[in-house]
Amino acid sequence: MLHSAILEGFDEARVAIRSRDYGRAYHWLERTHILTQRRTLLHAKSHVLMLYLGIRAQDPREVLGQIPRFLAALLFSQVWVPSGNTGRARVSAFQVMPLSQELESLLSEECSPPGRLLSCFASAHTHGETYERWS
Repeated sequence: MLHSAILEGFDEARVAIRSRDYGRAYHWLERTHILTQRRTLLHAKSHVLMLYLGIRAQDPREVLGQIPRFLAALLFSQVWVPSGNTGRARVSAFQVMPLSQELESLLSEECSPPGRLLSCFASAHTHGETYERWS
């Protein structure tokens, strides 16, 4: 179900971009970004699409903000990501954000298959913020 939700998010974003509904496209890309944070190539893809969307929407802040985020996705997806972060340039790349119940449920599927190492998240509370890391 998680994989289907990721594919749906990318597909819906593409449809919205083609129809120039940039608000809807960002919505789908933000959602998909959260779902792909631990999947390096898909995570990087979400940032490439946000970069492309920033270009299409003529949003220089988004364009400039997505370049370092793309590189960080390639380098750090397997090390640390801020849980729930939407990936947009208007939000700190380090900001932990709350997850909706739906996204939390989809992400919990990664913990379901028995014996899958490095597939579950454990919460650690540091200075009042929740950080997600590998257990």
